[in-house]
Amino acid sequence: PRQHDTRTREDGQEMLEVQSSLNITCTQLAEIGHNVGVRMLELSSLREKAGFKREIKIVGILSYIKDTIWKVMFGKVADSLERVTDKEDEYMIHEKDPLVNTYISVPKEYGHLNCAAFVAGIVQGILDSADFPARVTAHTVPVGADTRTTILVKFTPQVMEREKRIA
Repeated sequence: PRQHDTRTREDGQEMLEVQSSLNITCTQLAEIGHNVGVRMLELSSLREKAGFKREIKIVGILSYIKDTIWKVMFGKVADSLERVTDKEDEYMIHEKDPLVNTYISVPKEYGHLNCAAFVAGIVQGILDSADFPARVTAHTVPVGADTRTTILVKFTPQVMEREKRIA
C-alpha cells in the first residue's frame, strides 16, 4: 500500500509539473503573439489604400480583426464573430481549423496545449494598440464530433464605459 501511495503522489506531482509547463508555454506564445499584434496593426494601417480609419467601437475593431487582419495573416477571414449572450463585455472569434494548429504535433503530455494562444496574443496586441484593452485567451471547444478554436475577448470596464458613452 505504501508503494502505491508514493507512486500516486509522484504521478500527481508529475501532472502538476506538466500543467505548470503547459501554462508557461501558453503564456510565452501569447507574449510573442502580442508583439506581432502590435506590429500587425501598424503594418495594416500603413497598407490601407483608402486611408486607415481608426475604429472607436468594439464591434468595429473586432470586425476589422476578423476580416482584414485575419485575411492578411491566414489567407481567409475568421469563421465567425459573436458576443457572449449573457455577458456584454465578452466576444468570441471562432476558427474551425486555425493555421497555427494545423502543422504542429503536440506531445501526449501536452495534450491540452492550444497553439492558438499565439493568435490570442496577436489579437490582444492589436486591441491594446488600438486602445481597447482586454484579456484574450484561446480555447478548444467541442462541436459535435469535431472541435473548433475560440478566441475569447473580455474587455476591461473602461472600454465598456467608453462604448456606452459613444452609443
